[in-house]
Amino acid sequence: MEVPPQVVRAFEGVELILHSGNIYEPAVLDWLERIAPIKAAGSVDRDHRCMSDSRVAEAQLLEVEGHSLGVIHDLIVPGISGDVYPGTIEAYFPSNRSFPMAIEEKFGKAVDIVVFGHSCRAMVEEHDGVLLINPGSPTLRNQLRKIGNVAVLELTRERREVKFFDLADLS
Repeated sequence: MEVPPQVVRAFEGVELILHSGNIYEPAVLDWLERIAPIKAAGSVDRDHRCMSDSRVAEAQLLEVEGHSLGVIHDLIVPGISGDVYPGTIEAYFPSNRSFPMAIEEKFGKAVDIVVFGHSCRAMVEEHDGVLLINPGSPTLRNQLRKIGNVAVLELTRERREVKFFDLADLS
């Protein structure tokens, strides 16, 4: 699977790439690393060919600009039986549970930003101080094989801003 060349334009000036989708071809990581260093969260079931790559782990924990980031492929949240889509947490997460604690259980540490993939649906939502970002997919828009989108996260100690790029608009 080839990375759309528009990704280079969308990622211009980024300092780090977080890959949370499926890694169908390990060479994609090399291609992306020409733009910026990369950390990827792989699915052991699907991405087993990449799991020995030092850039890939089941979950990544990073500290960036005073923020704790967790990167994971499939965000499985207690009380939710399927994929996390826009509105899922608000509609289905148990009201008697702490969302930040559920995320801490997932990563083994408190995080204030979670980047995840799997569904290929772009979303950004905040729940009890935890920013959830699914950047979508550059090649599988909403699970359909067509040019999609990526996201760029701009961080300062005081600010967390997500900008989505529709790659079709960058042609």
